[in-house]
Amino acid sequence: MTDAPVKLRAEILAQRAYQQGKPAPANSFKLSSNEVHFPPLESVQKAVTESVITNRYPDASAAAVREALAEHYGVNAENVIVGAGSVSLLYQAVQAAASVGDEVIYPWRSFEAYPGMVTLTGATSVPVALRRDGTTDLDAVLEVITDRTRLIIVCTPNNPTGPVLGQREFEKFMEKVPSDLLVIADEAYIEFVTDPNALNATRLLADYPNLVVARTFSKAYGLAGMRVGYMLGHPEIMRAFNTTAIPFLISAQAQAAALAVMREPEAIRQRVNEISARRDEVRRALLDQGWPVPDAQANFVWLPCGAQTEAVADILREGGIIARAFPGDGIRISIAEEESVTPLLAACWQAIERYPYLRAEERHEA
Repeated sequence: MTDAPVKLRAEILAQRAYQQGKPAPANSFKLSSNEVHFPPLESVQKAVTESVITNRYPDASAAAVREALAEHYGVNAENVIVGAGSVSLLYQAVQAAASVGDEVIYPWRSFEAYPGMVTLTGATSVPVALRRDGTTDLDAVLEVITDRTRLIIVCTPNNPTGPVLGQREFEKFMEKVPSDLLVIADEAYIEFVTDPNALNATRLLADYPNLVVARTFSKAYGLAGMRVGYMLGHPEIMRAFNTTAIPFLISAQAQAAALAVMREPEAIRQRVNEISARRDEVRRALLDQGWPVPDAQANFVWLPCGAQTEAVADILREGGIIARAFPGDGIRISIAEEESVTPLLAACWQAIERYPYLRAEERHEA
């Protein structure tokens, strides 16, 4: 039932809107949104300030950003589209690919926005359960492909659990996917990956015209507030995705920020290395406490808490840690400033002491 005063789509009314990570009160650490904690680079801030022109529309095609990305990846500008974060482009892609009666496959649990973007088109979601260790089961994905399937989305590293797909593993998968079926590799967190065998889907674009890669400046590059993402793929697919875009969605300031941050590779690399090292440190400590933390390859770690998710989130909150709880499944904790590590580990220890059956050894015996 709804209190809406007009007739609206029942499936939309039943859908929960995307929930942003909760803000942190005073004396707490906000580890709920996978943002980087570093302040903006001075060169980026300067570029944004100098690009403020409020009475003119921005370049709707973001041509300068597309050309810079094309040069970086060794492709043509027509192989690149830019949007208001990779999530905006994913919405565009699903609308271009699927409609009523079609199916969209994605592993689950994964990025929270996937179900909503499928519902918006009138298509049907086909979620495929992750393995117990939080990894994506590509064989299970292949098993649910039908003649109604129009799109497969895989997130690697997977948000919110953290593991990556392997390069060869994904190549074998693509060999078996029908050549006319669109596959999107959502690589929003790839810059944090340290596993040498992990997938880098851009290396496969030349071999698989049905493959599209989605990436973003929101995470590693620290432009979450600017909203700039991009996709790489076949020109005709990129052209189709562009037809579903909202015009002028990427501001001139966002485009200036993207261009400026691309000129700072060493500064970004240093920041990413610091976060990745801290992530590994936190994961090792959590494993020592007994938490069954999946392999973490993004800028967060995952606590599988099941029915106790909200209770554990409350313990973390009391300890000054604002994390992202997914009721019934677990908690995603972003990696941020060094000062957050001690209270984070203290709160996690308190939680697993209160709920010892969440320990890895207890789960194996269950």
